[in-house]
Amino acid sequence: MLFQLVVGNSQDCVPFKGRWNYNNKKLFEPVRIERWAIVNFSARCDMSRISRELINCGRTKGIIIEGPYSLVDEDNQARRCAPIVRVERMFEKVKANLPGPPEFLLCVLPERKNCDIYGPWKKKNLHEMGIVTQCIVPSAKMNDQYFTNVLLKINAKLGGMNSKLALEHSRQIPVINKIPTIILGMDVSHGSPGRSDIPSIAAVVGSRCWPLISRYRASVRTQSPKVEMIDSLFKPLDNGKDDGIIRELLLDFYTTSQQRKPEQIIIFRDGVSESQFSQVLNLEVDQIIKAYQNMGQGPPPKITVIIAQKNHHTKLFQADAPDNVPAGTVVDKGIVHPKQYDFYMCAHAGPIGTSRPTHYHVLLDQIGFTPDELQSLVLSLSYVYQRSTTAISVVAPICYAHLAAAQMSQFIKFEFADTSSGSGVPSSSTAATVPELPRLHADVCSSMFFC
Repeated sequence: MLFQLVVGNSQDCVPFKGRWNYNNKKLFEPVRIERWAIVNFSARCDMSRISRELINCGRTKGIIIEGPYSLVDEDNQARRCAPIVRVERMFEKVKANLPGPPEFLLCVLPERKNCDIYGPWKKKNLHEMGIVTQCIVPSAKMNDQYFTNVLLKINAKLGGMNSKLALEHSRQIPVINKIPTIILGMDVSHGSPGRSDIPSIAAVVGSRCWPLISRYRASVRTQSPKVEMIDSLFKPLDNGKDDGIIRELLLDFYTTSQQRKPEQIIIFRDGVSESQFSQVLNLEVDQIIKAYQNMGQGPPPKITVIIAQKNHHTKLFQADAPDNVPAGTVVDKGIVHPKQYDFYMCAHAGPIGTSRPTHYHVLLDQIGFTPDELQSLVLSLSYVYQRSTTAISVVAPICYAHLAAAQMSQFIKFEFADTSSGSGVPSSSTAATVPELPRLHADVCSSMFFC
């Protein structure tokens, strides 16, 4: 199937072998950035060059970026302080240098991966201040391609859209276009092996602005360590209200979709094995139905549940060619389960090595997709990932849920850093209570902050 994208000025963009680029093209919905600044935690970094290159690259892509209000360098003596102290001191300097709260901060981290400033910095911005932030690490390859990739993330975080499926633009996506439908991506992130004191992070992203399938928001909660099933989809409180994930996403869908309630829910679930399929239906889907019913009014929606698995040993080959199978290859007979509804899809192009397809299991299909409609939808959702200029190997909602869980886990990672020495066995008090994640600030909670 040939997928076509729409970019800026309603130009068509036809991916070749699952890939495209923005050379001589503008983004579909570029944002305008006026109040922003660059903060620098790195000892060796030319901030004026980064600012200049980002502005020039943004102009070619349609993003109007004004000059930054300030280039804020970290004090030399602050570099020896604890990460939380460094972040607090940096924010004092930002407040002193800016006339008001910025809409965006570009943060230059020190030259190493897994920097311990990242978690406190994200928590300060997203939880306390409500400021969208993009972190970069200075490298030798800060060329036009590098800044284009950074701008794709910034544009999506600030509410823009980089590209759009032509089918989505012309409102021709089967099944979804006619009936209000919310698409959910669900994933759970666990702490490192041996650390049974670190809570797991459950993340669910939900589509918004129906009939679009490109815009999402995330809702994230902590839960007991190493538990795979999400237990906070429906969370009734003593006063009868629901503080669960699904209510949050349903309300957002309603407010962004012309006051329409979803009559169909499509769930993409990652990270579960075949032995847990029944638990997904009995525990998670049951919670979703209860959350919907708790909001009252109307019959429960039709639900389709699809499990995506990447950890398997099936690989696809072309019979008479050395290349990988083409992007968009689907196998739904011969090697699939004789009774269950499953298929393999290789949505991405594999230039190196042997492509591993994603194995999709359809556990429940109350909506009643035909196989072609469902496979077309799954492939469509591999082309709407805003961070990338390629079709990705698994649907975008699952990738977004994975990103949201990973980023929010940084909020609490540094709080557990001091307890890393020792046996890793929690005390009875640690095991009994799971610390709650700090909630996102109202200004950023509906943004694609995870992008």
